[in-house]
Amino acid sequence: MKEPWEFGTVYVTFSSDDEAKKIAKIVITERLAACANIVKGMDSLYLWKDVLEESTEVVCLFKTTMERAEILMQRIKELHSYEIPCIVLWPIVSGNSGYLDWVRNSL
Repeated sequence: MKEPWEFGTVYVTFSSDDEAKKIAKIVITERLAACANIVKGMDSLYLWKDVLEESTEVVCLFKTTMERAEILMQRIKELHSYEIPCIVLWPIVSGNSGYLDWVRNSL
């Protein structure tokens, strides 16, 4: 097991698969994330400017190190189409050591 908090998953929602893939390719190429898992077809309900909204979004889970997480989140924010995008960091406190080594070495 790796030390807690060395790795993280950045959870982001996008309006489309195309936007998620475009941004994922950029941040992976820039070595800010080792990989991105794109999950299509999430139903989202939320209040936006006091109106209940309902939309279909795409979820993307980016795996990175905590050392690069803030830079990754800032880069996603710069590229994202939403006025206030959902970009949150979840620490990875345990995992397959071989996989976590791959994440580290990919960055």
